[in-house]
Amino acid sequence: MHKKKIPMRMCTGCGEMKPKKELVRVVKSPEDEVSLDLTGRKPGRGAYVCKSIDCLKAARKARKFERAFSCKIPDEIYDRMEEEIAHDE
Repeated sequence: MHKKKIPMRMCTGCGEMKPKKELVRVVKSPEDEVSLDLTGRKPGRGAYVCKSIDCLKAARKARKFERAFSCKIPDEIYDRMEEEIAHDE
């Protein structure tokens, strides 16, 4: 039997490697718009974060997404991402 490989990704907040399905993808689209990608299918550069407010706040404080996407991210986008993650929890 061939075992199916589980894709692993690193959370930008806590830095832990976790299965891709346990994380939320944050994507920077080709139009330079940053948003949560709950489907995992949007085109663009992706970074992953745990489905917890604490990890998102840690990534925000350390400016991890700004480093991953090489651009400044407005506070409104972080606030919207926090609301969406809080809604999912």
